[in-house]
Amino acid sequence: MASLKDQLSGLVYSTEKGQLCPGCGEAIDACICAELEDQQRLQGLDGIVRIRRETSGRKGKGVTTISGVPVAEAELKALLKKLKKSCGTGGALKDGTIEIQGDHREKLKAALEKEGFKVKLAGG
Repeated sequence: MASLKDQLSGLVYSTEKGQLCPGCGEAIDACICAELEDQQRLQGLDGIVRIRRETSGRKGKGVTTISGVPVAEAELKALLKKLKKSCGTGGALKDGTIEIQGDHREKLKAALEKEGFKVKLAGG
């Protein structure tokens, strides 16, 4: 366990910057943690978009998940909106994975290939 001096040595508040982010040490208004997290997510991708149908943990209701899309978070939200509109269903964005309600694998594959992504159907 760290000593009391080590525990209290971190800067928590500055009169110049105000309250500081514990992750990056910047002011809360200028926090860059989300950008760093998005960059790390993009670096871990292989460039192939994977589409699969899942029912686990959803009480038998099927959803189509799209993972590995190599775009930033803001562009991912715009893509989600476009895909939901083309399928005529709802959906969500969770941890960089797009979830579309229902089984729309073929429709989504065609739409993503039209956008210029390399797409694979994963799973059974």
